[in-house]
Amino acid sequence: MVAEQVESRLGNAGARTRSSAATCVLVGAAVGLAWGAAFRAYMAEIAGGASRIEWYGTFAVIIGAGVITGGLLGLAEHFRRTGGRRHWRWLALSPLSFAVLTLTMPGAAVALATQGLGGGAIAVPLFGIAGGFAVSGSGPLWGRIPAGVVALAGLAGLIASVPLAGGIRLTLDQPRGLWVATLAASCLVVLCLANSIPFRRVEQPRDAARASARRS
Repeated sequence: MVAEQVESRLGNAGARTRSSAATCVLVGAAVGLAWGAAFRAYMAEIAGGASRIEWYGTFAVIIGAGVITGGLLGLAEHFRRTGGRRHWRWLALSPLSFAVLTLTMPGAAVALATQGLGGGAIAVPLFGIAGGFAVSGSGPLWGRIPAGVVALAGLAGLIASVPLAGGIRLTLDQPRGLWVATLAASCLVVLCLANSIPFRRVEQPRDAARASARRS
C-alpha cells in the first residue's frame, strides 16, 4: 500500500512537471510571437517603401525566431522554478536564433561579410543577452555593470536608428517617429527582461522546500 501511494505521488508529480513545462513553453512562444511581429513592424517603418513583407523573411526568420526564443526562455523559466538542470543556463543564448535564421536567407551571409548588412540581426540579440545579465540580479556586480552599459548603448542606438534610417518622416519630434522609437525601445527592453531568466537564481522545488522545512 505504501509503495503504491509513493508511486502514485511520483506519477502525479511527474505529470505536474510536464504540464508546467508545456505551459511555460507555450506562454513563452506566444510572447515571442508578439515580440517578433512587433519588431518586424519597427523594421518595416524604418525601411519605408523599400520594406517587403515576404513569407520566409517575415514569418520563418523574424517571427519564427521570436517564437523559438520565447519558447526556449519559457523552458528556462520552468527549469529555474524546478531546481535547474545541467547546462540549462546556456538557454541565455536563445536570442541568437534570430541571427542564425537571418543568415539562412539567400545572400545574407555574403552581404554581412562584404558589406556589413544584417549586422543588426546579431547586435540586437547580443544587446538582449547583455541586458538580461545586467538586470538579473545574479552574478558579480563588476560584470553586470559593463553589461548594462552595453545594453543601454544598444538601446540608444536602436532609438537613434529611427530618424537616421527613416529620415525626416521619422524624426523624434513627430508622432510617427516617436511611436516607432518607442516600439523599438520597448522591444529591446522586453527582450532584456525575458533574457534575464537564465541568469536568475534557481528556486528550490516546492516538494523539496517542504521536506527541508519539516526536517528543520
